[in-house]
Amino acid sequence: MNKAQLIRFISENTGFDRKQTEIFMETFTDSVTETLLSGEKVSISGFGTFEVRERAKKEAYNPVTKKTVTVPAKKAPAFKASKSFKDAIAQVK
Repeated sequence: MNKAQLIRFISENTGFDRKQTEIFMETFTDSVTETLLSGEKVSISGFGTFEVRERAKKEAYNPVTKKTVTVPAKKAPAFKASKSFKDAIAQVK
């Protein structure tokens, strides 16, 4: 499901028009981004937690040049699913 499909799905299931739903989605993603940039986590009960994680510097192998390269440390966004979300997905066959 892509963003447009998600907007259509939410719009059809809530009765809000697509424009309102699109504004909601933009506001949601902007607020999650801003919160993560400020160093805080975003927790949605029953769904999961968005957070920023530190990735340590590491050595990697470049198969083209056959040389070892250093990958610098960086910050990356991460999502940790809640237990109830994991349990729901585990039941999918």
